[in-house]
Amino acid sequence: MSLVIAFDFGTKKIGVAVGQNITKTARILPSIPAIQGFPNWEFIQKILIQWKPKCIVIGLPLDNQGEIQKITKKTQMFSIIMKKKFHIPIYLHDERFTTTSIKCNLFQEGGFKKLKKNNVDSLCAVLILESWFYQTNLYI
Repeated sequence: MSLVIAFDFGTKKIGVAVGQNITKTARILPSIPAIQGFPNWEFIQKILIQWKPKCIVIGLPLDNQGEIQKITKKTQMFSIIMKKKFHIPIYLHDERFTTTSIKCNLFQEGGFKKLKKNNVDSLCAVLILESWFYQTNLYI
């Protein structure tokens, strides 16, 4: 069994999930605060030390047509820094519509009370990771 960590990069919060390749399932971890678009690298390092993932999956935010947008470039920079800092293989995965999908599911489960932003970030990371598991043919 190999563990994988996923990040849903944002300029205020970064969603985090951990999953494993056998069941192709993931679960949320606490989101990481970002200040002015910069993550707390110590939090990230603690997560990586604790879980020892084989690789990292980062959601790549493209617009509806699959084009690069402003946040895409920031996410790409985040992935480059992650690779340089932690020397763990990084995979970018198309995350289009994950936030919309999660918000719809949460609303159906409990209305507006369920739509707390804290839930959304890491739940998006779960969806990104589970989608990546099913779309990749990598053996990790």
